Amino acid sequence: MKRKFLKLTMLCVILIASVAPLNVQAMEHEQSHAAHKECLSPSQVKLKEDLRRLWIDHVVWTRSYIVSAIEGLGDQQKVLERLLRNQQDIGDAIKPYYGEEAGNKLAEILRGHILLAGKVLDAAKSGNQANLEKYNKEWHRNADDIAKFLSSVNPHWSEKEIKDMMYEHLQLIIDDVTARLKKDWDAETIAFDKGVDHMVEFADILTNGIVKQFPDRFK
Repeated sequence: MKRKFLKLTMLCVILIASVAPLNVQAMEHEQSHAAHKECLSPSQVKLKEDLRRLWIDHVVWTRSYIVSAIEGLGDQQKVLERLLRNQQDIGDAIKPYYGEEAGNKLAEILRGHILLAGKVLDAAKSGNQANLEKYNKEWHRNADDIAKFLSSVNPHWSEKEIKDMMYEHLQLIIDDVTARLKKDWDAETIAFDKGVDHMVEFADILTNGIVKQFPDRFK
């Protein structure tokens, strides 16, 4: 009985030893395949970095304008000019894929997004509730226009997903404005940090959509 048990034990050890290398090989193959899938071409890396930079600038200069406008600083107009230039920069970034007209159209809608944000900010600062509601609705309609336009040029950009991302962006700006008006500096910092993270995510959605639509440009 003892001899049979020893034989059975030895057989199990041999089987485990023979199967283990196969499992390791399979795991290594899986990891290699996953790494290969995640490998980005230089052109894809550049697009990702460029779009992230542009949309982070969008958040940074928006916040700079919020600070200047609420505090009545002398640089308010210059900050607004820089913020509006960022919208043209974003439009220019899609021109290599969608052409001059589409790039300028996106820039135009985004400039509307900024100008309406300024009206929402002014209404919040003055406490004019009627104007706040009015311009907030227009601001969200503009976000709808951005989502509709982007989804019309790229089938990989879902209108609903873009709209949801834009609405969250608007809410984070409102959170930032509200916190500054209340002088709640901790809440303002949180809103700003969330805003940056959110725009990085949004930029990556745009990058992924372009890469999927034009795979030959990113080999």
